[in-house]
Amino acid sequence: MPIKTYCRNQTDLFPIKLDDMIKANDPVRLLDCLIEGIDMKRIFARYNKKGASAYDPKMMIKVIFYAYTLNIYSSRKIEEALRSNIKFMWLSGMQTPDHNTINIFRTSKLQKPLKNIFSQIVIQLEKEGLLNLEKAYTDGTKIEANANKYSFVWGKAIQTRFVKMASTLNEIWDYADQTCKREMEDKTPILHTDITSEKIEEILSNIDQSMSSEDMDIKIKQKFRRIKKEYPQQIKKYEEQRAIIGEDRNSYSKTDPDATFMRMKEDHMGNGQLKPAYNTQISTESEFITNYTIHQSPTDTNTLIEHLEEYKEQYGHYPKDSICDAGYGSEENYLFAQENNITPFIKYNYFHKEQTKKWQEDHFNSSNFPYDKERDCCICPMEQEMYYVGEKITKTKTGFIQKASLYQAKDCKNCQVRSQCHKSSKNRVIQINHRLKKLKDKARELQLSEEGIKHRRKRPVEVEQTFGNLKQNKNFRRFSLRGLKKVEIEFGLLAIAHNISKYCNKITPKMAI
Repeated sequence: MPIKTYCRNQTDLFPIKLDDMIKANDPVRLLDCLIEGIDMKRIFARYNKKGASAYDPKMMIKVIFYAYTLNIYSSRKIEEALRSNIKFMWLSGMQTPDHNTINIFRTSKLQKPLKNIFSQIVIQLEKEGLLNLEKAYTDGTKIEANANKYSFVWGKAIQTRFVKMASTLNEIWDYADQTCKREMEDKTPILHTDITSEKIEEILSNIDQSMSSEDMDIKIKQKFRRIKKEYPQQIKKYEEQRAIIGEDRNSYSKTDPDATFMRMKEDHMGNGQLKPAYNTQISTESEFITNYTIHQSPTDTNTLIEHLEEYKEQYGHYPKDSICDAGYGSEENYLFAQENNITPFIKYNYFHKEQTKKWQEDHFNSSNFPYDKERDCCICPMEQEMYYVGEKITKTKTGFIQKASLYQAKDCKNCQVRSQCHKSSKNRVIQINHRLKKLKDKARELQLSEEGIKHRRKRPVEVEQTFGNLKQNKNFRRFSLRGLKKVEIEFGLLAIAHNISKYCNKITPKMAI
C-alpha cells in the first residue's frame, strides 16, 4: 500500500487561506453573518476617542459568543483558542487579545449594551419566522453563585442580636435603678427598634449617669464598660449588613453580597442544602430564549411582573399570552395581566387537586361551600348560614395589599359533624378573597380550554427543556463571576449562545454543503 508523503516544512506556492479550511455551512459562518446585522452603536459609544487603539468590538463579540456556544466560559481558554483553533483565528482575523482584555471587555463594555444585542438577535429570528413574540413560556431555576457557602449573614440573626442587646441594656438599667434607689428620668423599656447608631450613644449615656453609685457590683460595671466599648461598632456593622439584605431578602453571602441563600434542587447530598445562588427567569418560544432576568428573591411569584416589564422594555409590548406554572399564580400577577391585556395561562396552587374526585366530593372543604352573593353569606355542609364578621388584610413582600372576607357559623356546638368539619373550640370561621376567587375562576377556565391544554403540554417542552440544555448540555451549573451586574452579563451571554446554537441547528440542514 503506497504511503502519502509527509513533510511539515514543505513550502506552498500560494499561501493557505483560513477561509478555505472552513465549510460553507459551518455554524461559525452563520454566527458571523448574524452578528454582522447587529447595530453596535451603543458599544462604540462606550469607547473613548482618545488614547491607544482598541480591538474591534464586533470582533470581540463574535469571539465571545462563539466561545459560549462551545461551552468555553473562561477568558484564559478563549485566549488559548484564539491561538490554536482555526475557526477562532478566522473569526478574529488572526488577532489575539489576551485573557485580561477579553475579561475587561466582557464585564465592562458589555454591561449595558448586552440586553439590547440580545433583543436585536431575537427580533432577527422573529423576522425569519423562527419564533413568535406574542407568546412567552416563563419559568425559573436557581443557579449557584460563585461564593463561599459557609460565609453567610442572616437577617433573622441580626434581628435576634438587636433583641438581645435591648434585653441586656434593660437588665443593666433596671439593676442601676434598684441600686441607686432614686427616681430615673425615663423608665421606658428599651426596644430593639431603639438600638440604632444614632440613639445608642444617648441610651448608654443615660445608663452611665444612673450607675454613679459606689454600691454597685463591680462585675456589672465591667460588663457595662465592655458594652459601651463594643456596642456602637457592632450596631454600625449590623446596620450595614441589614442595608445589604434589604427588605426582599433574608440572607446574603459575605464573598458575594448580591447572592441570596436558596434551597437548591441539584444538591449532591440530596437534602436540599441552602447555597448562595441567583434566581434566573427566562421566557421562551419555539425553544428560543426571548427574555431573561436575574433575581435575588428565591420566590418565583415575586419575579413575574418585573420579568414582564423587562419584556416590554425590550420589544415595546407585553406578550399576548403568558404561560407559567403554579409558582406564579398570585392575585397580584393575575391583576397585572388583566390590567395590561395579557391572557394569563397561569396555573395556581391546588389547580390539579381541584380536578380530582376526592377534592370535589370533600364537602367540608371551605372552597366547596356555596356562596350567596345577595345575602353575602356561605352555606356550610349542614346548611347553616355563615355570615360576614369582618375583613382580614395582609401585605405581601412586594407591598401588594390582599383583602379577605371572614365568615363565621352561628352554632357549631351542637353540630353532629363538627369533628369532621373543624377542630376549633369556637364556631368555624372561613375566609374568602372574592377578587382572587374571580381571577382563579378565569384562570381555571383558560387552563381547561383547548388552547390552555395545548399550552400546558407545550410549556415543559419549551422552558424546562431549555433549562435542561443550559445545565446539562452546556454544563452551566455555577456562575463564574460575582455580583448581580456581572452575573446578568454571564447569563445573557449564555442565553445568546443558546439562541445562536438553536439557530444554527435549524438553518444548517437547509443550507447546501
